[in-house]
Amino acid sequence: MTSLADLRDEYEFLDADDRYRLLIDLGRSLEPMPEPLKTDATLVRGCSAAVWVYPTRRDDGTLHFLADSNAAITKGIIALVLLTVQDRAPADILATDVEAALAPFDLRNQLSSNRTQGIPNMIALIRDTAQRYAQ
Repeated sequence: MTSLADLRDEYEFLDADDRYRLLIDLGRSLEPMPEPLKTDATLVRGCSAAVWVYPTRRDDGTLHFLADSNAAITKGIIALVLLTVQDRAPADILATDVEAALAPFDLRNQLSSNRTQGIPNMIALIRDTAQRYAQ
């Protein structure tokens, strides 16, 4: 995946339709999440589309998240969130202001409220996971 900064630079020059396409393409770039991991336990609550997030801890202590959705644009939003936290130490994740990192994408105004309502829940789940591993 590209960096969040590079993606932000590209995103701000696109019109609404191209922004949707960029998000869909970004979602396609997510690492595949095995079907057996898509369970009620990994389901993010409060999303209009089904969203699953499964954390793993790497040998170096960093957290790696597998995630998926049944909606293409939502999958792109997931990919944006993961660009801010993927393969980072739990303390780094906790110190990251994910909302501020995503603010330049203006998702709340670019997408319907149905598409963005689950973002805070997904971020909270990632932070809770980082908090558990940080202790």
